[in-house]
Order: sequence, then structure tokens, then C-alpha cells
Amino acid sequence: MNFQQLRTVREAVRRNFNLTDAAEALHTSQPGVSRQIRELEQELGIELFVRAGKRLTGLTAPGEHVLPIIERVLLESGNLRKAGEDFAHQTRGELSIAATHTQARYALPEAVQEFRARFPGVRLRLHQGSPRQVAQMLFEGEADVAIATEGLADHDQLVALPSYRWTHCVIAPPGHPVLDGTITLERLAEHALITYDAGLTGRTRIDLAFAGAGLQPDIALAAMDADVIKTYVGLGMGVGIVASMAFEAERDTGLRAVDAGHLFGVNHTRLALRRGSYLRRYVYAFIESFSPSLTQEVVQAAVTARAEPAASAQVEGSGENGAATLN
Repeated sequence: MNFQQLRTVREAVRRNFNLTDAAEALHTSQPGVSRQIRELEQELGIELFVRAGKRLTGLTAPGEHVLPIIERVLLESGNLRKAGEDFAHQTRGELSIAATHTQARYALPEAVQEFRARFPGVRLRLHQGSPRQVAQMLFEGEADVAIATEGLADHDQLVALPSYRWTHCVIAPPGHPVLDGTITLERLAEHALITYDAGLTGRTRIDLAFAGAGLQPDIALAAMDADVIKTYVGLGMGVGIVASMAFEAERDTGLRAVDAGHLFGVNHTRLALRRGSYLRRYVYAFIESFSPSLTQEVVQAAVTARAEPAASAQVEGSGENGAATLN
């Protein structure tokens, strides 16, 4: 039994049992993947995969039982490597961060700048994607840290730590009638709206608010990027709803903003880590720079905790009491 066999089984599952895709991900050949799987099955004395001819179609019952063990072995082997690197090269290495566009553009720059000044020998990699893609990068070990508002708290394999709170704001060109008086859901529903795609940057709260009021908003345009939303609002195509952190009065001089927290509530951006992972010291430093309430003690306790409710309770309390608020 060897690590390559274990990685091959894991990759075959991750690639939806497509051996060609698994081989490409592992930089080997399809026959090589098949051989590694067969050799492991022979050594274990069980079949891990259901087969239809030469194709894999799923996991057998023994395979379902063995897969989590394989995942743990590979995670711990990675932890062992990181621990060795941590003590041998304390200020050198790589930090990979996966974040949604809004977080990468508006929430991360200050923390990244501070981190680079403290750890110039650490290479930074910044990946952007949807919340689902960001979580997947963390699952697959492509990222050490994931940051998003949506989706990260829905996975048992991840520890999602509340980092800061924020609200939406309504934006429109100066003089637009929606800016006169108190903004209500009813008044917003009278206009074409431009906001985020479903599942991004608190869009769920926006949809729930209108649905709760029995209103059907006219979403004229939806986008991933707040800068895109602001561009089309500036062209007069509709009223925008964006994260408040995405509006900068000094730069967005052609627009006006009104806080809409009373309509759509408070959103929590979360920083996620893979449960049970070993974090190098500079990773703890970055996390605390991004969210000062997330000290090494708080993060370490959450990542190593087995019971999900206990970890969540401790971290939720930290986020509410000490997290920075961006409004």
C-alpha cells in the first residue's frame, strides 16, 4: 500500500469516477490509474468501486466505508509535511487563499498587504470563484483558507468562522427618486433592480426579504461583480443593491448610496478551514490580521474539535463580540 494508490482512489471519486479526468489531475495515464486502484483492492481484499465493464460507476459498500479513512490518512500525511516545514522554514512557504470576488476586491487587500510586509518569504496565491467553487478548492487542498459570505457553513468537513458583519446598500445616480425619503421594499419593487447573482454576496437575504413581504422584484440584471453592477446603475439601467463595502464615495462619485440593513439584515462573512488540518504559524498570523477576533487559540480549538456544535458555539461567540464590522 502506498500514498499514490490512496491519492488515486480519492481523485477517482472527486472526478465523478471518470478515470481520464483522474489521470489528468494526477499527471499520469488512465491505465496507470486503473492499475493503482486494482493493486490497492487486491491488497485490501475488497472491491472499492462498482464497475460497468471497464468504467467505474460508484463506490461499493466497502468503498464507502474505506473512503473516509483514505481521506484522513492523506490529510494527516499533508499535516506531517506542513509540520516539518513549519519548524524547518518558519518564514518561508506558500499561503493559498480562495475567496469570492467581493471579498478579494474589498475585504482582503489590507490584510494581504500587512501579511506581505510581515512574511515577505511566503508566496501568496489568491483564487477567486463562487462560494461553491471556493469551498471545493478548500476540500481538494488547493486552498488553505476560504473566505465567503454564502455556503461555507453548510459543510461538516469545514470549520466556518464568522469574521465580520456587513449590510447591503441601495445605490442610484444623484437625484434618482428612490433616494428621496425612507427606502422600503415596496418602493424598491417599483424599479428595475441590479444586484448579485443567486447565491453570491448575500443575495439569499435579498430574495428572502422580498418574498417575506409578498413582493416580486424586477431583477433586470444580475452579476458576480459589484463593479459591474455599479457600471450599469450609472448607465441608468436600474437601482443597484450591493454590499456596503463595495461602495466608495471618493471613487464612486457618480452614485449615491443609502444603507439597507433595515431591509435585508446583517450578513456574516466567514473564513473557513478544513477540519483537522495543520496550520502553519504564518497562516494563523494571516487569519488574525484579517479578523482580529480569530486568535490562534480560537482557530486551533475550532479546527481540532470533533463535535461540530461545540466548535460552532465557541466561534459564533467570538465573531459576534470581536469581529470588525464593515458598513
